[in-house]
Amino acid sequence: MQARCGITLIALIITIIVLLILAGVTLNLTLGDKGIFKMAKSAVQENEKARTKRRVRVKNIRYTNEKNGTGY
Repeated sequence: MQARCGITLIALIITIIVLLILAGVTLNLTLGDKGIFKMAKSAVQENEKARTKRRVRVKNIRYTNEKNGTGY
């Protein structure tokens, strides 16, 4: 009977250690230097830059078309 309890306790300890390792890796991936949150902020900034460039390009094209009298 004691052999079964010993194996169960060892399995429990190993499971806890594996879960702690997984939790550490997950926290590092989310909050680390190249974590998901920082990558998301960077993506938002890049998206805003691209939008601004696109708006300027469209305004430039519209201005050029109006200046040349080619319409819209």
